[in-house]
Amino acid sequence: MTSNRDERQDWRQMSLKEKVGQLFVCGFDGYEPTDGIRRLIKEYGLGGVIYFRRNLRDAEQVAALTAKLQAEADVPLFVSIDQEGGMVVRLEEGVTVMPGSMALGAAGEPAWAYETARWSGAELRRIGVNMNFAPCLDVNNNPANPVIGVRSYGEDPKRVAALGVAAVRGYQESGVAAVAKHFPGHGDTAADSHHELPVVPHGRDRLDAVELLPFRAAIEAGVDAIMTAHVVFPAYEPDNVPATLSKRILTGLLRERLGYDGVVVTDCLEMNAIAGTIGVARGAVEAVKGGADLVLVSHRLDRQIAALEAVYEAVLAGEIPESRINEAAERVRKLKLERGLFAASLPVNPDAAAAREVARLASEAAVTVVKGAELLPLSRVSQVLSVWAEARVGTEVIEVIAQERTVGAALRDEGYAVEEVRVGLEPDAAESAAALEWAEQADAIVFASYDAGFSRRQADLIARLAALGKPLVLVATRTPYDLLEVPDVPAYVCTFENKPTMMTALAGVLSGRLPAKGRLPVTIGPFARQELA
Repeated sequence: MTSNRDERQDWRQMSLKEKVGQLFVCGFDGYEPTDGIRRLIKEYGLGGVIYFRRNLRDAEQVAALTAKLQAEADVPLFVSIDQEGGMVVRLEEGVTVMPGSMALGAAGEPAWAYETARWSGAELRRIGVNMNFAPCLDVNNNPANPVIGVRSYGEDPKRVAALGVAAVRGYQESGVAAVAKHFPGHGDTAADSHHELPVVPHGRDRLDAVELLPFRAAIEAGVDAIMTAHVVFPAYEPDNVPATLSKRILTGLLRERLGYDGVVVTDCLEMNAIAGTIGVARGAVEAVKGGADLVLVSHRLDRQIAALEAVYEAVLAGEIPESRINEAAERVRKLKLERGLFAASLPVNPDAAAAREVARLASEAAVTVVKGAELLPLSRVSQVLSVWAEARVGTEVIEVIAQERTVGAALRDEGYAVEEVRVGLEPDAAESAAALEWAEQADAIVFASYDAGFSRRQADLIARLAALGKPLVLVATRTPYDLLEVPDVPAYVCTFENKPTMMTALAGVLSGRLPAKGRLPVTIGPFARQELA
């Protein structure tokens, strides 16, 4: 790079290669900087890095890793993460895991969205993470959506807008750049863009009233950045081009019609909707041409270098005007200045106990009894069988996390006699037999389901347990739509996540120690979305 880390340096002092480098955010493997990520920083002037669980052990290790990476860079790096809360968090040790978006949608108060974001942002900023790919402003009105679901605040665009704006304000006040995603909206898809290219076929009037409403609100609130969706919107882009690569959408719709002048970030170009179609390198060229300011390539070094070189060569060839690179580099620099990346010192350490209290209270406000309230609280003289469905195979949207604080453990702390059986998301014959055998001896059953709508054998086991005729409470610990698979269960409760704090809140509701305050943020069959009080 051509200058020291000071506020006077900007894109005008950089070479073309360095300016292009500032437009990229890349990932790497391991807990220490790799030779590959060092090369991207030193040779290409990389604009930022992204962390996944593969990079993170605990808060202190992350702070040390971040310091090492920043020491390599002449221009401070965006250090980004997907710390949405709930079921999508990359770091859990040494920080507070806040409730996720749909739990906050059930709690309903913008104040909870603001406080959880503010405290989470403060803890992230303290360890050097300065950009969070959150909140999701997708309106989840499709029960079959395999990738958004509980990452959304719900199906009501106005509720999504109000809570999303509150979260944006919380993150940004803590010094972390908020990134609203996935524009123009990934909520009404039945396909996962990690694997294929989804299409949202609605007309402009419907898109304007539903999908775009939360993004308009975030733009008016001054959101730092907006992440694109690898989704086709024929109403705006008739040539079957995903939004991430579409000038009609990124420039025509987002910049010109909606008036947004902040940073536009692509979702990861290594997702199959891009990598498996146009390819990562060509996708980077098209995204920058279309109006993206930051290009995210999260995994492979060969693809990262190919994408950087492709954009550089496209400028040299006249395919991308250098003015487009300058415009993007200026937006990137402006946001780095606004979020204090050039400042020498980090903020003071936030109060961890206060953050945990916010997480506890917000979780307690989220537990939602949809059906069978008359069966609660559970009798304290009952022998309770707790069946805990757990993820054992990871995917792009499901992380495998060992968890001891199950609903069974939390109910024991409430004074219940509990036998717990753990099963996989697709229980095998032995697991199902064990659950059924213990159910014969139990007085009541609590089944903590996990995406049973996508797991046929899990739904079958729930139905077999319900057929025993014993008091059964089905608790949906991720998607709230599991009731659609087994509509005849006696009682149904939604927690929208299975994190320890939420399981404690759930046990409090099941025991009667806590009232059920949550209000359903989506429609589930005959159970309509509940309006806020």
